[in-house]
This record gives sequence, structure tokens and C-alpha cells, in this order.
Amino acid sequence: MKKWLIVIAALLPLSSMANMLNNTNQPNQPGYNPSQQRMQSQMRTQQQQQQQKLRQDQQQQNQELQRKLQERRDSARERVIQSQPGQQNGSQSGN
Repeated sequence: MKKWLIVIAALLPLSSMANMLNNTNQPNQPGYNPSQQRMQSQMRTQQQQQQQKLRQDQQQQNQELQRKLQERRDSARERVIQSQPGQQNGSQSGN
């Protein structure tokens, strides 16, 4: 029985140290690590900036794609108009 009490008494400080390590995100608790908090905050900020950059890049790509598609539609429409008989001088057909 005494051996168990000695083992338990020896393990108690270890369990409290492990608990301190688990509380690194709470500034009022022992074991709080402000440099780790700064690093996590910087990583979150960097991730948000990267996501914003990706969204902007996607928007630019979408706009460029829409512009190219519109140019192709306009070009195809112009070819169709020019290929129809009597439409080559469309601006003078009203005379």
C-alpha cells in the first residue's frame, strides 16, 4: 500500500505539468506562451491574406474569361451578319 502512495505522490507533479502545457492558449493560466500566440495569430493572418489573394485571382480570371467569351461572341455575330446576303453594307441599307 505504501508503494502505491509513493508512486501516486511521484506522479502528481507530472500530471500538473502536463496540464500546464495544455493551457497555452489561456493568458491567465500557468504555461501561457505569448510567442506561440503571436505565431498562431500571424499564421491565421497570413492564411486569410492568401485566401483573399486567391479570391482576387479567381475574380480576375473569371473577368478575363468573360471578356474573351464576349469577344468571341461579337466576332461570331459579325461573321454571321457579314455572311448574310444584303447585310454587308448594313449601315447603308436604310437608304
